[in-house]
Amino acid sequence: MTRLSIPLYVACLSFIAHSAAIGQLSSTPTPSTPNDLRVTVTNEGNSSFTLTPLWFAFQNGGFDFFDVGSAASSSLEALAEDGDINGLVADFGASGQPDNRQGAVFAPGGFADAPVIEPGETGSAFITPINPANHQYFSFASMVIPSNDTFIGNNDPLAYHVLNAAGGINDPSGVFTISIFGNDLYDSGTEENLGMGAAFSTIMGSPTDTVGGVIGAAGDLMEFLNTGTPAGTTITDFFAADELVATITISSVPEPSSVGVVMIGLGAIWGVSRRRRR
Repeated sequence: MTRLSIPLYVACLSFIAHSAAIGQLSSTPTPSTPNDLRVTVTNEGNSSFTLTPLWFAFQNGGFDFFDVGSAASSSLEALAEDGDINGLVADFGASGQPDNRQGAVFAPGGFADAPVIEPGETGSAFITPINPANHQYFSFASMVIPSNDTFIGNNDPLAYHVLNAAGGINDPSGVFTISIFGNDLYDSGTEENLGMGAAFSTIMGSPTDTVGGVIGAAGDLMEFLNTGTPAGTTITDFFAADELVATITISSVPEPSSVGVVMIGLGAIWGVSRRRRR
């Protein structure tokens, strides 16, 4: 698709994240009950790349929004090419999942008021599980920017069994950690990886749609080497296959006293060997 100009794109990303989808989301930026779950996302800062606001959902294991080797849906294409979560929000809302327990994690600030999660940044959202037995599994998706169509997400709807039947965190530590590495990135197969017209990039030109493409492992994104972003940064640091890209943690409010804020920064350390691409 033809990409918007950079300043307008950033403004639209902020609008998308805060307006159309927000009325359909169950999450809040602050806790609303003592039983809320906290979803925290950290861009570990091991590269020059940024994450768009992360869409997430607690589901019953039956919501499968993509499969490697298959064509991306229009909703996933919008997410992977433009960071637009609205399609996934609508798809999940229409899927018949109990209680519509879905939300989005934004950065606390973000470049030019666009709530992207830049290297080193952490954002959180809170959600109340109405009936935890109905949504023990966790799904998520976010675009890697700049890129033409690279994203993170869970290929298997049963990969992350985050809650037990009683609604407790399904981990003895009280915090469920998802670690995302360089070899866990996906390509939606919808846009050629040429750099031109890529979201959140200063590379100009029009992107080229991929004909007959399917979802697969992402490329190395080296087409962005030494190119700029609207934030004034330059892409010089790339993901190694075994390098930590992002950490997602799910915990109860209040968090276990032995974990607290330290877990946000250190959870990836003990979680590195636990969970790979799913």
